[in-house]
Amino acid sequence: MLIGQVILGGITRLTGSGLSITSWDIITGVIPPMNKQEWLDLFELYKNTPQYHQINADFSLKNFKFIYFWEYFHRLWVRALGIIFLIPFIIFIIRRQIDFFLIKRLLLVVALTALTASAGWIMVMSGLVDRPWVNAYKLTLHFLLAVVTIGAMVKCIADVYLMENKPKKGHTRFVMILLIFTAVQLIFAGLMAGMRAGLYYASWPSMNGTFIPDVLLNIDNWTWHNMTNYDRFAFAPALVQFIHRLLAYVILFLTVYFYHKKRNHVHTGAVKWLTVSYYLVVIQVFLGIMTLLKVKIGIPLVYGTLHQLVGVLYVISLLFLYYSLRKKISIWSKKKLP
Repeated sequence: MLIGQVILGGITRLTGSGLSITSWDIITGVIPPMNKQEWLDLFELYKNTPQYHQINADFSLKNFKFIYFWEYFHRLWVRALGIIFLIPFIIFIIRRQIDFFLIKRLLLVVALTALTASAGWIMVMSGLVDRPWVNAYKLTLHFLLAVVTIGAMVKCIADVYLMENKPKKGHTRFVMILLIFTAVQLIFAGLMAGMRAGLYYASWPSMNGTFIPDVLLNIDNWTWHNMTNYDRFAFAPALVQFIHRLLAYVILFLTVYFYHKKRNHVHTGAVKWLTVSYYLVVIQVFLGIMTLLKVKIGIPLVYGTLHQLVGVLYVISLLFLYYSLRKKISIWSKKKLP
């Protein structure tokens, strides 16, 4: 279900649906509009948003229903995810079927999920004020928290199920370096999405005919004002996309290098995750390139969504690779699973 949330998040963003619901009603928000009047009332609320006035002023009720559906489904999925996770979790605690080792890890997942949801609403609010889209930096924060939440779940699974190996010195260190590069790349991926930077330089391998965009070569453009006013000047989108491309090349090289150099020197479990990471990074770079080349009016829905999904899957595979190479947590060497 976490992966489903990643897909829905991508679709919601790329269809411009995220600002269609202007309030956050945790309980009553579960019930969708039931008649035409309720639809018209919600449509009137949407008409007060900058997005409607500056971009979608020609929207009909039918158009509104389309974007409303994706945002509603996105929020409904989050609620379902919370219920499916929390109810069994509470029951297991009451019945004492899980111990503190697992409880504290799952509580971290719960806390991060709540934090991610809160950041999501803060992000949405940023698009209801003056800009017709959400703030790129708040979108990036929301995205990073979502990935961290998934990472916490991966660690929970790894702590419980992954067997230890006697890792050779340097293997875990190399994967950690790769994870650091990937974490930085996730920041720029969020900024790419928030600034819609792919629309500015929709070409490859060059950026509209040059390796380094001219706007980056002018020292006068390197101001904080240009970084915050990214929707009025091309400097920030150019910088973000340029770094995003460079990091993609570095991560591709490091993953391919590690795969070919170390696949015969790690145990079977690690080889599995190393191979998955290898194929995912190749697919991810291909999807990134195709997303740029298929840009017309906006980012292509299928390629953009797949690019986001495969990126998250790559992070998950790297985490499992890292945990499969580490020494097993000592507590589990003496205790059985509940």
